[in-house]
Amino acid sequence: MQQLKVELGERSYPIFVGQGLLERPELVRPYIRGRQVCIIADDCVAALYMQKVRALFDGFDVDQVVLPTGEAYKNWSTLQQIFDRLLEQRHDRKTTLVALGGGVIGDMTGFAAACYQRGVDFIQIPTTLLSQVDSSVGGKTGINHPAGKNMIGAFYQPRLVLIDTATLNTLPQREVSAGLAEIIKYGLIQDALFLDWLEQRMPQLRALDAEAITEAISRSCAIKAQIVAADEREGDIRAILNLGHTFGHAIEAHQGYGSWLHGEAVGAGMVMALEMSRQLGWLIDAQFERGRSVIAAAGLPVTPPENMRPDDFLRLMAVDKKVLDGKLRLVLLRDLGRAVVTAEFDHSILQSTLQKMTHES
Repeated sequence: MQQLKVELGERSYPIFVGQGLLERPELVRPYIRGRQVCIIADDCVAALYMQKVRALFDGFDVDQVVLPTGEAYKNWSTLQQIFDRLLEQRHDRKTTLVALGGGVIGDMTGFAAACYQRGVDFIQIPTTLLSQVDSSVGGKTGINHPAGKNMIGAFYQPRLVLIDTATLNTLPQREVSAGLAEIIKYGLIQDALFLDWLEQRMPQLRALDAEAITEAISRSCAIKAQIVAADEREGDIRAILNLGHTFGHAIEAHQGYGSWLHGEAVGAGMVMALEMSRQLGWLIDAQFERGRSVIAAAGLPVTPPENMRPDDFLRLMAVDKKVLDGKLRLVLLRDLGRAVVTAEFDHSILQSTLQKMTHES
């Protein structure tokens, strides 16, 4: 088992990474401050792991909420089901919510914890590769709105992140690839040596080789923990974690949430960011091709949906969270391993990038 820490003063918390951690109650019990626990999962994950996770909390008053599966249900009406259960069962201010599942469940559980009685504890137990390396760490919580992804939410940190890599063995290959998108992101934005490592080990990572995947998760979480500790509420450097996401969120909103997996949309979005960085003269052709190739090697799409046009992107990107004072900010690359967040770019370059990537002459 590897242990990391997100350094946020009195709100600091550990990240445990390893195999078989769902069978180690001693890791979670010190982080429960009351007698009530409510485990929240979707119906797919509940069928696989609910009983095992309930056993982690033997001796507590354990409740559960099982929600429908998929990004399409990351909305107000589904969130309300969590509040309904907590109120029906009279959960108090010392209750602990447990997010068992992928990013959708983690985001909604965290948002519910931030809101219920103005804030209760929660624990992240992510079961998808994407949630293990990204959404479970850092305290971003929320739900989608038809007009934009994750536009309603709160920054609210968990008490603990417990990552059992054995849960990855039940993932479809498409979900594995989606998680690899976020891992590749860390190499592109901040750690060129990690990018080298990923290029060399992509076949092992796609095959979920235990040693390789544990190392990739740990290195990804370490990078994210460092960035979150420096900028918890995304006022500055934390925004670099959104490489490809502005383009990717537009894809998700246009196609309908859940049609493209988040990681798939981010994969294509990162290629679009690479292309725009190349057109700005910040990357040379060889660097663009290298970035594109590692994304493709992960089994991810490298072009946006065929039915999207430049105007679709511009309309949907206009409601992105990174729009400030009416200016769209994008995460781009000055070099492989060196990301910047900027609103100071020639918008004709953005238009040219969109036209090229959507094959619109």
